[in-house]
Amino acid sequence: MPRRHDPERRQRIIDAAIRVVARAGIAGLSHRSVAAEADVPLGSTTYHFTTLDDLMVAALRQANEGFARVLAAHPALSDPEADLPGELARVLGAWLGGDRTGVELEYELYLAALRRPALRPVAAEWAEGVGALLAARTDPVTARALVAVLDGICLQVLLTDTPYDEAYAREVLTRLLPAPGTRDGSGPGSLPPPTAG
Repeated sequence: MPRRHDPERRQRIIDAAIRVVARAGIAGLSHRSVAAEADVPLGSTTYHFTTLDDLMVAALRQANEGFARVLAAHPALSDPEADLPGELARVLGAWLGGDRTGVELEYELYLAALRRPALRPVAAEWAEGVGALLAARTDPVTARALVAVLDGICLQVLLTDTPYDEAYAREVLTRLLPAPGTRDGSGPGSLPPPTAG
């Protein structure tokens, strides 16, 4: 019997891996569990993804698109007069306020990079991609600081199972960002200059 042409199989395997991690965590991910979830032969998963790390890289790269896609579509990034701290706090709240399965999945794969060096470049891509989006409204150093703050707030909410506090997020982000028209950092919402001594 001739082999059935299935151009979507690789993508179905990635989607299945994401569902397995969402349901059973990283510990539940294996070629066998993904093959069963995707309803494909075991050999198909190893054909497309030789190692489990290869499969996790593909899954992380796809999961990483969530917040970056939401952020890229937000009009505040292209409006120099928009209240960027307020808008970022609102976007973060919307992302965390919906079904958290996708957010938790993204972070589970992201944090797996601590133990799996193959995932680290993909985790770095996420930070660099979000940073590049934010640098268009700020500068590269401030953008990196914003990524760190957004990341930290997300982790606190997820790990402590506490409600997202939009007012707190806005206050913290305001301290990092100069008011519109004050790119030098002076004006309300910026940190005071360091004092000598």
